[in-house]
Amino acid sequence: MAATSTDHDREEVLRFVERFAIVLASTGMARMPARVFAYALIDDADRHTATELAEALRVSPAAISTSVRDLVNAGLLGRQREPGDRTDTYVLHDEDIWSEIYLQREGLLEQFEHIAAEGIELVGRKRPGGRRMAETAAYFAFMRKEMPALVERWREYRREVRQE
Repeated sequence: MAATSTDHDREEVLRFVERFAIVLASTGMARMPARVFAYALIDDADRHTATELAEALRVSPAAISTSVRDLVNAGLLGRQREPGDRTDTYVLHDEDIWSEIYLQREGLLEQFEHIAAEGIELVGRKRPGGRRMAETAAYFAFMRKEMPALVERWREYRREVRQE
């Protein structure tokens, strides 16, 4: 039997999910959570059960269970449950998701800044390693300082683009 256009579209979406997951994995995200996140981004639904994700991605429920836990812990998905329901639903908070992701990482930027400052104290600024640590601390301090303004500029740009 020939594939329907829906089957063809589904296959194309799954190929896209794999390509997107490779890009996400190249940033350090584990492969299966990257696949789940990529699928959640491109799928029209804004919420999925673990079973739905496993079926859509053609993987085991166990792989999904670990992946959604990782994504919830990272703040990339939310977990909800309807009253009286025993099944968790995973929600992509897609209102300005990318700036939200970056704003959640502000604490990580601060950690880099502080650990670099410890390195400066350990070896001093005059040694090559200390100079590199000073530049690292300065970079992350700069990024933390500039992030709110950058996010605001993005939101202004986003409003303009959405009006088209």
